[in-house]
Amino acid sequence: MSAHSHEIEEGLAFLPKFDAGGLVTCVATDVATGDVLMVAYMNDEALRKTIATGEAWYFSRSRNALWRKGETSGQTQRVIEIRTDCDQDAVWIRVEQIGAACHTGRRSCFYRKVDAEGGGAKLVFIDADRLFDPDAVYKK
Repeated sequence: MSAHSHEIEEGLAFLPKFDAGGLVTCVATDVATGDVLMVAYMNDEALRKTIATGEAWYFSRSRNALWRKGETSGQTQRVIEIRTDCDQDAVWIRVEQIGAACHTGRRSCFYRKVDAEGGGAKLVFIDADRLFDPDAVYKK
């Protein structure tokens, strides 16, 4: 193990490893239930703003823009704890979710499960009730 990897894996310096696009994967879970709410990406600015404000900030790859969770929908995330994995290339945030985490209006982005079917797979809805109407909120 090199000195650098030892520092990353065992040291106390927060040294997030961003990918070639300048992003780190972020998993957000509900602090009360442990449920996975969403997986998104943060760039350096989003991560710094999340740490500084205690609110979840992300980077949208499709819009190529920084965004604060809930800025349009009102469905915010108050960050209770931030963790990083062993090689610091992923971040886990434990949040108090206000309303829905998913842009589809659902509590979690993980509202379908994969069922094996005849050597293939199909999706089945679970926990799929909508907490808000995305068309009304986002005025598409």
